[in-house]
Amino acid sequence: KFEGVVDLVRGKAIYYDKSTKGAEFKVTDIPADMQALFEEKHHELLEAVAEEDEALLEKYLGGEALTEDEINSCIRKATISRSIVPVLCGSAFRNMGVQPLLDAVVDYLPSPVDIPPMTGHVPGHEDEIIECRCDDKEPLAGLVFKLFSDPFIGHLSFFRIYSGVIETGMSALNANTGKKERIGRILKMHANKREDIKWAGAGDIVALVGLKNASTGDTLCDDKRPVILESLNIPEPVIEVAIEPKTKADRDALSAALGKLAKEDPSFRVKGDEETNQTLIAGMGELHLEIIVDRLTREFNVNANVGKPQVAYRETISKPSKSDMKHAKQSGGRGQYGHCVIEVEPNPGKGYEFINSITGGVIPKEYIPAIDKGIQDAMKSGVLAGFPAVDLKVNLVFGSYHEVDSSEQAFYVAGSMAIKDAMNKAAPVLLEPIMDVEVVTPEEYLGDVMGDLNGRRGRVQSMEARAGGAQSVRAQVPLASMFGYATDLRSRTQGRATFTMQFDHYERVPAALAEEIQKARS
Repeated sequence: KFEGVVDLVRGKAIYYDKSTKGAEFKVTDIPADMQALFEEKHHELLEAVAEEDEALLEKYLGGEALTEDEINSCIRKATISRSIVPVLCGSAFRNMGVQPLLDAVVDYLPSPVDIPPMTGHVPGHEDEIIECRCDDKEPLAGLVFKLFSDPFIGHLSFFRIYSGVIETGMSALNANTGKKERIGRILKMHANKREDIKWAGAGDIVALVGLKNASTGDTLCDDKRPVILESLNIPEPVIEVAIEPKTKADRDALSAALGKLAKEDPSFRVKGDEETNQTLIAGMGELHLEIIVDRLTREFNVNANVGKPQVAYRETISKPSKSDMKHAKQSGGRGQYGHCVIEVEPNPGKGYEFINSITGGVIPKEYIPAIDKGIQDAMKSGVLAGFPAVDLKVNLVFGSYHEVDSSEQAFYVAGSMAIKDAMNKAAPVLLEPIMDVEVVTPEEYLGDVMGDLNGRRGRVQSMEARAGGAQSVRAQVPLASMFGYATDLRSRTQGRATFTMQFDHYERVPAALAEEIQKARS
């Protein structure tokens, strides 16, 4: 029954032609039965925005009608100052309301010169701030904010220019890597077509072809004014699934497609499981990986079988320990000899730390990195259930070597043996990802929703009333309990509740559950 929308600014009704899927529409007078509602809402709109301009406020309070241009200028000022948020309605399914939305983007949202200049910092000196004013005459500074693999053109880097000008054939400094990039082609992107342009200036968003080493979040700038703009904080993936090609023909195509997708999306990872010889893909949630698999089929024509989602558990230790490990082998000819003593302690939230406390040359300096490498590689599969070990501080305190038989390989093996031994002595524990979940639900389903979150080992953090009789519930819930939650929430609330979820932190798994996980992995 949805036919169109009423524009509160213009005072007109817009009717959409369903047969053309919203492409054609007609503008008419407001229906008589909606006139009273229009008057009420139009009055609310004017009250909300007239305060932005004193002259227009006086005109409005004096009983004079404001013109369409005057109303739009007030809405624009209020939007840019973020004192109001314009809301438009429509139906994405039938493309109804798209045209007023695009007009509102042009009319109300700020251009780059309407907002404060972008700031960055000198590479290696975060306290030295540089202002990048939106001006073609300024030195170049811009951000690669998205990578995309186009089947016809190849590798595209979407680039927003904050200051300066970019031209085809010029070189720019990648401030994050310290290497220069040559600009091949510059494309102006439209929805379903693109055009080649020779240059682009401050405030433009373009796609660059031919960048070899740029990643998402890198800054391209003038080498005479190096600057690093806002960097992206990419969280570690919390969910994994095994993926394999359906046919031999798909094998190479799958590998190439996954490589392209991983380059595009820094929160998506691909890795191999040495024990099961499977390829694992990891991401930020079920939906994230579902979309990746859908893109494999749709964009890359690769068919793949996907396993059930697995939680990315981690392992750590709960008390200090010490290990004295010697790797000595003699099998005729030159042998292998590596000996190290390490002390290990928990390092909560700080990751892996290696301290070299060797004195007096009991282990030659050239073998120390091999011990560190052996420890780090061994930590990739922990001692409880083979999950990566995290948050360990390792102190290398003693060891010995052999003039002939010692080698980097021998000390690498000694280091890996020592960390496994130390972890076994240090009361190892499993950690699981805890998600920050927000559910917005009508009040009548609040009890049901909270009971369900508690049943999923969730801890409710806060509740807040929203407009229209809705309640917002924030909770911290283990990811392992959240599989299939979208379907469950819809059925509990007749499809009226919504939720968002993002990774928050890792936390110790309850003992009973940890045993189950270890049994399942053994």
